[in-house]
Amino acid sequence: MFENVKIKMMKGYLFLEYPACGTCRKAKKWLDEQKVDYTDRHIVEERPTREELKIWFERSGLPLRKFFNTSGLLYKSMQLREKLDGMSEEEQLELLASDGKLVKRPLVIGEDFVLVGFKPEEWEKVLLK
Repeated sequence: MFENVKIKMMKGYLFLEYPACGTCRKAKKWLDEQKVDYTDRHIVEERPTREELKIWFERSGLPLRKFFNTSGLLYKSMQLREKLDGMSEEEQLELLASDGKLVKRPLVIGEDFVLVGFKPEEWEKVLLK
């Protein structure tokens, strides 16, 4: 009955990264050194959906603006710094879902938390408790 259903098994947390990003490489090395179980996901090749982003945003307790990669070329070329305040939450979510390079990385997604960006002290408190 379920022969054609593909199930992607996940281990540990979901780690979203862009492999060419130096901060992502540092974060991945940190996770490996701490022996944290995670499933790796390329944020550009398998970009987050609007639905995922909405859940993660709500779970994080952070302002949606914190999910934008403000140092990225795309963010700057689109002049989003000036435009975000005039956009609705839905418009911002759609924009984030349109291109993985707009999303701040790395991200670690757990059942009851979301870590945005690599801050070793914060990660340690959440992941090594």
